[in-house]
Amino acid sequence: MILVNGIQSEHVRVSDRGLSYGDGVFRTLLVREYRPLCWPRHYDKLYADCAALDIVCPAEAILAEEMAKLIAGTPDCVLKVIVTRGESQRGYAIPEHIEPTRILMASPVPQYPASYLTDGVRLHLCSTRLANQPLLAGIKHLNRLENVLARREWNTSEIAEGLMLDMEGNAIEGTMSNLFLLQGKTLHTPDLGRCGVAGVQRERIMDLAGRLGMTVRVENLPLARIYDADELVLCNSIIGVWQARELAGKIWPTGKLAARLRSLLDDDGH
Repeated sequence: MILVNGIQSEHVRVSDRGLSYGDGVFRTLLVREYRPLCWPRHYDKLYADCAALDIVCPAEAILAEEMAKLIAGTPDCVLKVIVTRGESQRGYAIPEHIEPTRILMASPVPQYPASYLTDGVRLHLCSTRLANQPLLAGIKHLNRLENVLARREWNTSEIAEGLMLDMEGNAIEGTMSNLFLLQGKTLHTPDLGRCGVAGVQRERIMDLAGRLGMTVRVENLPLARIYDADELVLCNSIIGVWQARELAGKIWPTGKLAARLRSLLDDDGH
């Protein structure tokens, strides 16, 4: 089922600015046994991203009611919540009075090979770079063309994800994930002040790392730092946490960080 402004539909109007300009934001989360996982965090992110673009975010109660309707017959699924600025005439100027469009859709949970959890994953080093735009940095906005182009760079199932760099050669994120590298007892994650998406799973790991006796540093991570890492992991709200096994000839031995983080996130449940 797909809901558009609370009504079952598969259509939005061609005048919607989300279609014309990517003028909107979204969140993607996992539903287990009819429960949207970490929904309060996802809504806070949705609200903050809307505010950053000066889009009126739908009330949490409205979205929660529509989510319940959407997943009533689907206990386990991937839920995507999209908020666009709404409809307008041609041109970039924003009308004085405009109502946001909200779209909720449920999809099957993707089934990844069990080896992704036990053995880690192979990564592709993307040639597509992320442009610097501090005004959009961290926001999960609808214009994801850089990620689309990066994902087109490989077409083999042997590669699970791609690593994206910024224009200066700093590692920023995967095409669909955030990343952490471990050196000693410190987790390092890229500074997303110029580009990249700040995901909920990244935020949770940063909040919970202290329970594992680890500190977290947010900083620029040149590609050489990735190769020097003791372990490298990728995370998002659907895949959980994967260990990187191989990147551009660099091979990491199987480590414990991904499994420890998965257990920590499962125990937290928020």
